[in-house]
Amino acid sequence: MILEVAILNIVKGQTREFEQAFVEAGQIISTMEGYLCHQLLPCLENDHRYILLVEWKTLEHHTIGFRGSTGYQTWKSLLHHFYEPFPTVEHYIAMGPKAS
Repeated sequence: MILEVAILNIVKGQTREFEQAFVEAGQIISTMEGYLCHQLLPCLENDHRYILLVEWKTLEHHTIGFRGSTGYQTWKSLLHHFYEPFPTVEHYIAMGPKAS
């Protein structure tokens, strides 16, 4: 499992519109091959910041499958104009138990 992590800074005054657009965007991403689940969490300290966590089966399901899809084009048109600045997206992998 791969965890995609993005810190989303939203243009001030547009968080309500962003959240409404994300409802539709969330429906798009949830239909993608390799998608497992996602969470969009608002920040307590900064009311214009969110963290997006998406679990994928493999890195390629996100970077090639989703980003190469027509669904991603719709995702971009729904969400990308809300970001200021554009987010950095990173991917993480769970570590197994340490050997003794």
